[in-house]
Amino acid sequence: MRRRTVLAAALASLLAGCSGGPAPSAPPTGGPPPAPASVPSSATPGATVSASGPATPAPPTPTECAARIVDAMGTAERAGQVVMVGVTGASASELATLKKLKIGSVILMGGRTSGVSGVKRVTARLAWKGQRTPMLISVDQEGGLVQRLRGRGFDAMPSAKVQSGWSNATLESRAARWGRQLAAAGVNWTLAPVADVVPKSMTRRNAPIGALNRGYGSDPDAVAAKVTAFVRGMETAGVATSAKHFPGIGRVVGNTDHTAGVKDTITRADDPYLKPFRAAVEAGAPSLMVSTVTYTRIDARNMAAFSPKVIGLIREGLGFAGVVISDDLGAARALASVPARRRGIGFLKAGGDIAMTVTPGLADEFVAGIRAAADDPDVAAQLRASAVRVVAMKIGLGLVPCR
Repeated sequence: MRRRTVLAAALASLLAGCSGGPAPSAPPTGGPPPAPASVPSSATPGATVSASGPATPAPPTPTECAARIVDAMGTAERAGQVVMVGVTGASASELATLKKLKIGSVILMGGRTSGVSGVKRVTARLAWKGQRTPMLISVDQEGGLVQRLRGRGFDAMPSAKVQSGWSNATLESRAARWGRQLAAAGVNWTLAPVADVVPKSMTRRNAPIGALNRGYGSDPDAVAAKVTAFVRGMETAGVATSAKHFPGIGRVVGNTDHTAGVKDTITRADDPYLKPFRAAVEAGAPSLMVSTVTYTRIDARNMAAFSPKVIGLIREGLGFAGVVISDDLGAARALASVPARRRGIGFLKAGGDIAMTVTPGLADEFVAGIRAAADDPDVAAQLRASAVRVVAMKIGLGLVPCR
């Protein structure tokens, strides 16, 4: 419960003013990204006055602590904080890449049946002397066909379609149990729940969600309730969640993992299908994931991960000040035509915080692109703001002390 309280406090701190004011409006289509919001470099905590003595400084907020930590980092380390890299066994070559690039988060790839103890051996290798902040260690652990971690100590998680038939209380309880299993294995972040709403008429044709039974249904309110239960359960166990794939991939036919140029021609900026994402924010989810689909009624020129308009909906429309992470920008077919060096920085410029590549070999290019662009003061400010949000999330999870 303590971690959940700290995590909620971190998110509340971010919502209350991580950026120093309201997020800027998104620019016209195709225009430059919005100017990054600033984070105070030396925030001064408020003070409380005792009736019997002098003023006592209030404890620092997670955002203030994160800002101090990030201000001690150079550009290279900040760039590493905003890139997530896929790892399999935390091999010597993988660890060398992570150390060299000062990567701040990873996603465990491959199917594992070695149970909690086997996964723990892998996650233990992701901590080494000299890390300024511990790794955010994530995994796709939704249930059904998308359950990376199995074996002794891990329950067999049913699909979201099955979970949707449970009461909200049951789902929250089960999610808390699954979260404790992840925490025991050294995993602190599950890239779930799926918040996409799939129309009944598209269930079989919707390749990424409906056809795989990954969704909670066709009613936005019902999906929102399940998303809330999953988020609350996981956070009870001290495990972060990331509702995905904003603003929703339930109305598309193709899967961006395997198909380029996937478009949604229906979803609007005020669409009721966004309700589950709003519910995730209200439930305290510390991160949201952005898709790699193009939404023609929101931004016809840019896929969501590179769209200031789409990410602006998260910041302004949902009032979310936490971590915005991309769907995979590495191996996904949707990104094949985009040079690797432009992918991470493209996401950052659009307003995102953590650019994911499940392909370790592309990490160098992601980081190099960000570092080169950070010569621009506006980009450097955006990089700092994103790194602060990432470190604040680590503080909220209890990975980094806040003093």
